[in-house]
Amino acid sequence: MGILEVKNVGKRFGGLQALSEVNLSVRENSVHAIIGPNGAGKSTLLNCLVGKLIPDTGSVMFDGKSVLGRAPYEINQMGISRVFQTPEIFGDLTVLENMLIPCFAKRDGAFELNAISSVMDQKEVLEKAEHMLEEMNMADKRHMHAAAMSRGDKRRLEIGMCLSQEPRLLLLDEPTAGMARADTNNTIDLLKQISDERDITIAIIEHDMHVVFSLADRITVLAQGTPLVEDDPQNIKGNPKVREAYLGESA
Repeated sequence: MGILEVKNVGKRFGGLQALSEVNLSVRENSVHAIIGPNGAGKSTLLNCLVGKLIPDTGSVMFDGKSVLGRAPYEINQMGISRVFQTPEIFGDLTVLENMLIPCFAKRDGAFELNAISSVMDQKEVLEKAEHMLEEMNMADKRHMHAAAMSRGDKRRLEIGMCLSQEPRLLLLDEPTAGMARADTNNTIDLLKQISDERDITIAIIEHDMHVVFSLADRITVLAQGTPLVEDDPQNIKGNPKVREAYLGESA
């Protein structure tokens, strides 16, 4: 049994069956990629995993506990963190101030932006934020306003903010979208490092097959809201239906 178990999940929006009989098992401490064309149901599935949507049918279990009916913050407290397609950071705050927010929230469970100055005086929280910035190789940017950074650095900061909450499962929604190739490769290296060095499971939705095959231990292919195949990367590459429909004959 995986740390994340999705069984017979279905979701309809009016006349559109977005998900149908979706089954997914994500092994602990693995990197599991979910791929498919636009409209395949990837984002709908991800939103069902983090509480933004409630499936019409089926179950979603994390570490043996149902996530259904729980608020997104409750699911986060269970040990699931999400990296959004567009980096969700506070552009008007410095890099260090951004990192302080989840560090403080992890400890006390709540945070108000107008309390940032008082948090700066709390040694334990400040040290944790500084340590995370060093781990993300962003210590030299601690006083830079987050809005001024490149997209790759914004993503690196957001991933660090998620990791500061000490999740067991990290969900990434197209983490390299809109990046230049150099930033994409840096993000791949960062995620490899996180996977190798931390006791963490990663599930990633991604269109860039270079990213998928660089990271994934296991791949699920969605087609029209239903899993087409789940297998290891080499078998996915060699699957004629997958090659034709999603990767192209030259993949």
